[in-house]
Amino acid sequence: MPQMTVPCVVYRGGTSRGIFFHGKDLPTDPEERRRIFLHAVDCWNPSQVDGLGAGTSHTSKCVVMTPSAREGVHANYTFVQVGIGVPVADTAGTCGNLMSAAGAFAVDEGLVPVSPGQESAEVVVYDTNIDRTLRIHVPLENGKARTDGSFLMPGLVRPGARIRISILNPGGGKTGSSLPLGGRAHLRVGEDVFEITLADIVNPIVFVEADAFGLDGTETNTVISSRGGLLETLNSIRDQAAVSLGWAKSPEEARKTTSAVPKIALVAPPRDYVTDSGERIRAEDIDVLARMLSLGRVHRTFAASALYCLAATCLFEGTIPFRTARGNCGARERLFRLGHPGGVAEIRVGLTADGKDVAFVGMDRTARRILAGNLCIPEETVA
Repeated sequence: MPQMTVPCVVYRGGTSRGIFFHGKDLPTDPEERRRIFLHAVDCWNPSQVDGLGAGTSHTSKCVVMTPSAREGVHANYTFVQVGIGVPVADTAGTCGNLMSAAGAFAVDEGLVPVSPGQESAEVVVYDTNIDRTLRIHVPLENGKARTDGSFLMPGLVRPGARIRISILNPGGGKTGSSLPLGGRAHLRVGEDVFEITLADIVNPIVFVEADAFGLDGTETNTVISSRGGLLETLNSIRDQAAVSLGWAKSPEEARKTTSAVPKIALVAPPRDYVTDSGERIRAEDIDVLARMLSLGRVHRTFAASALYCLAATCLFEGTIPFRTARGNCGARERLFRLGHPGGVAEIRVGLTADGKDVAFVGMDRTARRILAGNLCIPEETVA
């Protein structure tokens, strides 16, 4: 079977890995682009062995970068979440981890002018998924994004150069409101009613309390995955939340058409716990515990977009995260320490002067360029 080739670059950004494309190298037809994304990661196989995915939600990702015509903006960033075992290429949400790689890509690929000897660049990126502006501080070396450094982020075992991400006015990108269902809402799933907070900050996330499901928040991903019926219940809550937003007419339709967002996360008060790598985390070193699902499965660590959303929601009185987190005390700006299976993530978050919305969220990540070359795509395959 003949194959076409498409230039691409693979980056690791935060705890995600994605296949990056220049928009100019892709066909203009949306269906042709979709076909490339699906083949790039091999969406049809759960193992994704016939592509560059790895059978996980944090590696089943593509990104399109283009120069931006917006004043003061260097590049546009469009994220695509590709399905695992299903032919889905979803642009409804964004990826907070790969934002760091977007900054590095913009520098490495010449979308941002830099001078010899320049030590850092302030990259301004427009996120088309959420209609928001990102400011990404990228360390430089010899005119390229620097990869070596002393910053070790949770979920990795090797340190790198610290990339600082700030998302401006991140609330309501998908629904028009940071809390589209109010501080708390009740959803009926079958015979049961569940209390939730649905926040739309960077990405829409459904938050539920872990103890409502007999959990204390310290359980490993393996334990959560093996708990009889738990994943199905959580996914059903997620589906019903999508219906409540008007994104689908039924939970069945929501599961088929809104797989990427909203995601759902369990939150719990701070407790001592052990990470997946065996590191012991003390309760006094975190402000809230959290576990999450993505594409129907337990996320290996915690999506960066969900970390942003959780930290920001912790500042809103009347929400489940506010009720769960340690010591809010009506603060307008805070650094939240969020405990998840990969370790502790620190998120900067601040509210607007009137306290009614989110002014910014920010996080530090690392990124690394892994390979650059030509991706081979079968020319005649039914997607």
